[in-house]
Amino acid sequence: MPKNIFSRGRSRTLTRHHKIAMAGVATLGAAAIGFSAVPSGASTTTEAAQPAAVAFSTEQIKDVKASVTDQMAGATVKAEQIAAKKKADAAAAAKKKAAAEAAKKKAEAAREAKEAASRDAKRAQVKKAAAKSYPNNLDGWIRESLDILKKHDIPASYDGIHRNIMRESSGNPKAINNWDINAINGVPSKGLLQVIPPTFKAYHVPGTSWDIYNPVANITAACNYAADKYGSMDNVFGAY
Repeated sequence: MPKNIFSRGRSRTLTRHHKIAMAGVATLGAAAIGFSAVPSGASTTTEAAQPAAVAFSTEQIKDVKASVTDQMAGATVKAEQIAAKKKADAAAAAKKKAAAEAAKKKAEAAREAKEAASRDAKRAQVKKAAAKSYPNNLDGWIRESLDILKKHDIPASYDGIHRNIMRESSGNPKAINNWDINAINGVPSKGLLQVIPPTFKAYHVPGTSWDIYNPVANITAACNYAADKYGSMDNVFGAY
């Protein structure tokens, strides 16, 4: 029986030979384990797996900050473009609205002008219709006077006026009385219904002539006086 190499009395320091022997044993054991794990019939290799090569460089990475800055600048430009588009759209909308309002005002002004012109035309027609023409004779004078009296709510009738005219002047608008008391007093009666000047002035009706010999003015003033004193010219059957 060989002696224990680690027996007492011998040096416990492993020699170089011993270390090599132990490394060989360990290697054989690992190989045995490796072979036992391989299925029968499968090929094996004893080559060691080589680690994948990793490329690396000692150079400093460049342009990273510039790239981020460019992205931020691009985002800013895009935001500015969006803001500019919104501003342009708002301006276009405001311009369109202003144009629509201007067109509306123009249309309203045109409509109002048209309506005003229509009203003026209607007023002209009414005025023209109101401006009736009367024949320049006793019949025309009485009818024109009656229309004026009607506007001023002064009562009178065609028959009452005609009857008194025929009695007072026989239908002569230039008739004048130079013999009665009024003539003696210096204020002779004049015109179709023989009105003295003070009475004509006192009962003159607006819209008629101030000429006492004017037929329409004379009839209208006389009827106004008769309405005040007798209720109407229809109630006069003699000197008044």
